[in-house]
Amino acid sequence: MFWRRRREEPAEAPAVPQPAVVPEEVEPGWEPDPSDFEDPAPAVSPTKVEPALVEPAPVGPAAIESAPVVPVERDPEPEPAEPAHAYAPFDPLAFAKAPPAHSLDTGLERTRGGFMSQLRGFLGGQDGPAWDDVEETLIAGDVGAALAMDIVERARRRNDPGGAEAAVRAELAALLVPRDIDWTPRPSVEGGPAVVLIVGVNGTGKTTTIGKLATRYTAEGRTVILAAADTFRAAAIDQLRIWADRAGVPVVAHAPGADPGAVVYDALDAAVARGADLVIADTAGRLHTKVNLMDELSKIRRIIDKRLPGAAPETLFVLDATTGQNGLAQAKAFNESVGLTGIVLTKLDSTSKGGIVFAIEDALKVPVRFVGVGEQADDLLHFDPDAFVAALFA
Repeated sequence: MFWRRRREEPAEAPAVPQPAVVPEEVEPGWEPDPSDFEDPAPAVSPTKVEPALVEPAPVGPAAIESAPVVPVERDPEPEPAEPAHAYAPFDPLAFAKAPPAHSLDTGLERTRGGFMSQLRGFLGGQDGPAWDDVEETLIAGDVGAALAMDIVERARRRNDPGGAEAAVRAELAALLVPRDIDWTPRPSVEGGPAVVLIVGVNGTGKTTTIGKLATRYTAEGRTVILAAADTFRAAAIDQLRIWADRAGVPVVAHAPGADPGAVVYDALDAAVARGADLVIADTAGRLHTKVNLMDELSKIRRIIDKRLPGAAPETLFVLDATTGQNGLAQAKAFNESVGLTGIVLTKLDSTSKGGIVFAIEDALKVPVRFVGVGEQADDLLHFDPDAFVAALFA
């Protein structure tokens, strides 16, 4: 048997003495006023309002005659909607009909206002030409240090009767290699198409240049086929297809990651079968320091020779004019790998340094074929050396 211990009762707390309550003194009470017990004033009954007598309105013809004439406001009639604009389908021949949006003269505005303005200022000083400043200005204009020294040295020895500016102008013009102004890609194999291979680094505008070339040659009445051999960049094929739709030309493409040489081979097959005049092949952008990618271009050249023995494809290097002397190093590497036949200088309107034209032609002895002076399809212009030098010194 278990016994439960009884809990001990808590001890009562000792009583705390409360302070004594002192009764408050109460003032005498309030005495009632007899007027509070009188009856309230009797309520006044509301007066009864008699309705006014209203004569009935006349009806019938008399009502019509007596009714006031109230003018009725009407909403203005809506103006007839303008007919929807009907957009005409893309016309590839519009390139030949419409004048160019830009010219070489307007495309060189920044260059004229940049280093050329400084150059002419140093050449025509009151105290004679400041040749040291002329040399520094040429270097800053992407002509290159070694070439700028040669130009100044030859100009000082020339003793041109037209002055120092005429001497420098003549030396710059002499750097541009001779070319056929009416150059155009021509087939080198009977019954085969002319072939143009577009090469360059990423971001220079290769695919856009191909679209502009396709538009130009289609407007001249030539049959063009594009080869989407840039299979490395994800959006390259889709971008080329957009330009092909604009120009109204077919494009030969494989799946992304396919062999670029196979794409070019199939494009040549299609051109021969359809009797096309020109095949323009896009290639993947690559840095000139990547040996394996540069070897890929050489492989494409061998595939062209295999499909069209004796063919001499035009290899155009697309160069961004804003890259300056770095672009010259790129062009040298591509020329050693695949042998360039021409230069396409893009974004010439976006730079204030146009001296890269002289540097690249003097170093490679390769002519500049086209210059880009805008974003429209007709802003890719044939390069005329005499017009270029004249526009610089305008």
